[in-house]
Amino acid sequence: MDQRTGFLDQIIQGDCIQAMAELPEKSVDLIFADPPYNLQLHNTLWRPNLTRVDGVDDEWDQFASSEAYDAFTRQWLQACRRVLKDTGTIWVIGTYHNIHRVGSILQDLGYWILNEIIWIKANPMPNFRGVRFTNAHETLIWAQKIRGARYTFNHHAMKALNDDLQMRSDWLLPICSGTERLRLNGQKVHPTQKPEALLYRVILASTNRGDVVLDPFLGSGTTAVVAKRLGRHWIGIERDPHYIEAAQKRIAAVQPIPSTALEFSQPRKAPRIPFGALIENGVLQPGQTLYFGPKKGITATILANGHIRCGDLEGSIHQVARAILNAPCNGWMHWFYIDPESGHQQPLDMLRREFVSRLSRPI
Repeated sequence: MDQRTGFLDQIIQGDCIQAMAELPEKSVDLIFADPPYNLQLHNTLWRPNLTRVDGVDDEWDQFASSEAYDAFTRQWLQACRRVLKDTGTIWVIGTYHNIHRVGSILQDLGYWILNEIIWIKANPMPNFRGVRFTNAHETLIWAQKIRGARYTFNHHAMKALNDDLQMRSDWLLPICSGTERLRLNGQKVHPTQKPEALLYRVILASTNRGDVVLDPFLGSGTTAVVAKRLGRHWIGIERDPHYIEAAQKRIAAVQPIPSTALEFSQPRKAPRIPFGALIENGVLQPGQTLYFGPKKGITATILANGHIRCGDLEGSIHQVARAILNAPCNGWMHWFYIDPESGHQQPLDMLRREFVSRLSRPI
């Protein structure tokens, strides 16, 4: 029987260090931690319209000294290290008040930093005192438990999420606001509630369906909400009963994404084949004419060695196409042949794909 069963998809009320001591060793795939930032705000901030800025002045964010904060950070990160699988990773979010201290302690404890992500806030709170730059970002550190161990990174999912462009380490996302922001009697339920879009990206990037996500500072429940929606198990730890009550209501209302919508395969690269392979296998013939698509009237002759000749130019389909365009290009996309069945021009790339498909068919 899995020792985690009693904890899965549950909120544990209590101190995170003590609670993690009750979890089985090496039982968690991913940890997302939004710890106290140690903001220590001493001055009341006012907007130009004389309304008070709702900063973080809660007891849970107050420490006697930086040394006390460091000791607390070391303890909870050690507890995280014990429950993380050897293939597990951890995300920690913070601001300039604490993230550099956290990063140093992470490294001291043997974690290996994979990425530093900058969450650029699309709508940050202005700096009303006008004495320094507006704080418009927060920093996330993504680290693995053991340097060099296998870990989950769904690179292709992130690329697909970003219009098929490789995702960068600067993420432009809005802050939590509007109907997503939990309020009670007009007041924020939690001062540092994170947007679901941020957790969506984190969890989709670094877990798989059925994995276990732990949040040792669950707060208003964003991590659990997104984990449930994405078909992951979750464990939340929170000591404030008011936050727990709000989080439980929020989590209960979540409808998981249908499993069929969570099933996406990693794109497979088509095997690279040389142009000459089409000639060797009789798909194209030496002496056959090719037509250059972008520039009408330009033709080339296929040579027996897999090169083509176009006037005084001779070389591969890519070299000759580059010389014609005076720009980088893919010859498979620019040269056309006459399809014997239809009599129409077709791109060489279509012929290549058909040939690759034939190679991959079972005998």
